[in-house]
Amino acid sequence: MSIQKQRLDITDRVVGKFGDGQLNLYLENEKIGQMVSENNYNLKAGYEFSNSHFYQIADVLSGPDQKYVDCDDENGWC
Repeated sequence: MSIQKQRLDITDRVVGKFGDGQLNLYLENEKIGQMVSENNYNLKAGYEFSNSHFYQIADVLSGPDQKYVDCDDENGWC
């Protein structure tokens, strides 16, 4: 099992709210950035905008899961 960086499409979950004369962007209740101009966004580290989609860069587990199984003479792993 390993941890890898992956881009997750969060476009459907991003919400824009006007405040202080600018459009602020939120993912759930977390402010992730603001709109600078059309198709130009100032986003926090770990987020990006590309091809009309918003992405979150996240650590994702990959590889097979090892599971404990009670086996005879195998010290629990088989």
